Amino acid sequence: MFSREESRKIRQEFWISFGKSFPTKWILYHTKIKDFSFKFHFDTKKARVMIDIEDQDLEKRIAYYEKMVSLKSLLEETIPDVIYEDCFFLENGKEISRIYVEKTGVSIHNKNTWQEAMVFLNETMQKFEAFYRDYEDVIKAI
Repeated sequence: MFSREESRKIRQEFWISFGKSFPTKWILYHTKIKDFSFKFHFDTKKARVMIDIEDQDLEKRIAYYEKMVSLKSLLEETIPDVIYEDCFFLENGKEISRIYVEKTGVSIHNKNTWQEAMVFLNETMQKFEAFYRDYEDVIKAI
């Protein structure tokens, strides 16, 4: 078991190492769509690459989510294990829509799984971003 401070340092070390191993300028929040962003997540049980749709305007959020659902078969050609959740609650209670891919069996506290997690995060985000670039105009057209 790690203290909060030890866990924070391990997390910081991982993300610095990831950035050095895969020095890429990711799209992340620079989608030019308000509250539509790409995110990385890595904790003690899993690694995830996500598209979060967080628009406060529920109708807009639903429209973007439905647009992504309409493109689902195309995304699944590249990322077959993609998971769609129209209603996902963040730890702070905020409701969003989320599309993600998850890798289990890795832990940010286990350095022996870091390389596997880094490769997963890098490859999956590249696929998400390539898909977004290919269909950006379609996604934005709501």
